[in-house]
Amino acid sequence: MVTTAEKVAAFRAAHRPGQPLLLANAWDVGSARFLAGLGFEALATTSSGFAATLGRRDYRVTRDEALTHAAALVGATDLPVSADLENCFADDPAGAADTVTRAVSIGLAGCSIEDFTGDSANPIYDIGLATERVAAAAEAAHRDGDFVLTARAENHLHGIQDLPDTIARLQRFSEAGADVLYAPALSSIDDIRAVVTAVDKPVNVLTVPGLPSIAELASAGVARVSVGGAFAFVALGAVARAGRELLDAGTYGWLEVARDARRTVAESFES
Repeated sequence: MVTTAEKVAAFRAAHRPGQPLLLANAWDVGSARFLAGLGFEALATTSSGFAATLGRRDYRVTRDEALTHAAALVGATDLPVSADLENCFADDPAGAADTVTRAVSIGLAGCSIEDFTGDSANPIYDIGLATERVAAAAEAAHRDGDFVLTARAENHLHGIQDLPDTIARLQRFSEAGADVLYAPALSSIDDIRAVVTAVDKPVNVLTVPGLPSIAELASAGVARVSVGGAFAFVALGAVARAGRELLDAGTYGWLEVARDARRTVAESFES
């Protein structure tokens, strides 16, 4: 058995600027084992992908559901797992800290905290409150040992194209104790490079349309690349294409994809 401390140490060490960790987001136990079988060295949960397994849209999962799901993924493989915990299911710093304390207790290697409020009319917390929330989460994360806390500046994911504010937030989050910094939805290599050079912690980017290649991201100093819910929706997209082919054409070209997946399942699953 790989201990939690060993998983955390491996996860932290895998954040190498210029040699980015490719972090695969799993959406259930089967996908976690499948992705481990493909060769990924660390996993994360995905809020949108997990919500889809419950027949819900993103941001419709409760804290208890998210943590129970994360614990299942921790037990699925020997790989480190980081949890997507949205805004830590709390507006106040104490509530965010409580969520992180619970995340530490289930054997995760890390988790994330967002500055997205969940309110489309006022989507981003004031920078002061956002920083207080990260500070409280960081104190909880590091209270009893090592744990990798990722702080997310959500401006660009919610239509606020304000790179200076995003960088200012990430700098404040770094000072507050975050271990990894993340501004999802950046796609310009110039913007990504600006973020990397402006902060002193490893930077994560999200795979989005137009994102430069991994080689280009590495040259910019990126330390981690995550897929978010994309793999979960790729899987659903494959089912949609297969279903349409069967319904509309009455043919079975999709069976080739199923055959390839079965091979990986046979190699990756215990029984």
